[in-house]
Amino acid sequence: MRVLSADDVRRAVPMSAAIDAVRDAFRELAAGHFVLPPRQIFGDGAVLVMSAYHSPTGTAVVKKIGIALDQVPAIRATLIWTGRGEQLVADGSSITTLRTGAVVGVATDLLAPADATRLTVIGSGAQAPDQIRAVLAVRPIADVAVTGRSAGRAEALAQELAAEFPAVRFTSGTDVDAAVADAHVICCATSSSTPLFAADTLPATVHVNAIGAFRPSMRELPRDLIASAGTVLVDQREAALEESGEVIDAVRAGSITTDDLVELGPALADPPAPSGRTVFKSVGVGCQDWAIAAALAGR
Repeated sequence: MRVLSADDVRRAVPMSAAIDAVRDAFRELAAGHFVLPPRQIFGDGAVLVMSAYHSPTGTAVVKKIGIALDQVPAIRATLIWTGRGEQLVADGSSITTLRTGAVVGVATDLLAPADATRLTVIGSGAQAPDQIRAVLAVRPIADVAVTGRSAGRAEALAQELAAEFPAVRFTSGTDVDAAVADAHVICCATSSSTPLFAADTLPATVHVNAIGAFRPSMRELPRDLIASAGTVLVDQREAALEESGEVIDAVRAGSITTDDLVELGPALADPPAPSGRTVFKSVGVGCQDWAIAAALAGR
């Protein structure tokens, strides 16, 4: 049995490799090659257990996540990957942020304008750095605006990423409306229970990723954005209808129907023609964890 730390995960699977692995996993999901049991949720989302089984290889992954929004980091997780005659135990927190960033990279590559140069990230917590790394991996981003409730945390994150990406201009602040007004890509990574902005504050053409709200009671995006978006992409329809507050709200209100939700796996084979505002809402599915774990095992 191999035991891998967060540093081991980062050294073995850079963001570009993670994006490729997650993209391939969603293609496998669309092909029917995964068994994905429903996520087990305990304590109103305080503890989550996710699993995935990949039929062609006979490999499986199980991840236990503890979430405490009043702690730093808010997410603590452990992952176990089992192959044929092999077992791997790894830090699940780093895998969670890496695979969440990677799926945003896949969706952004699919829907965002090819010449997008301006990124706004809302949220300065543990998920935010990999959101930035992922978008920078797939688009020629020149300017990144980091916004959050804490000016100090937003500034610290901007400085940290500026050292990692010296060719990119980083700014920070707390004014969300100003930060989204001219963005080409927006990443929302917060635990908000109310929308972070109004749809009319956004440019006419923009791609929005939302990964922070993971309970039905949470919402990062306004209903009218979901209703008016040219494409509403989700990682998995069933999971989104169970856990995404934005999707649940929009469907219940009659703003969209379940048929309006485009799943990522099939979209990779038959890409939608993005126009105007596009949205990707991710609640996370087990094949993403499997993708990173399989990449680790292969290295």
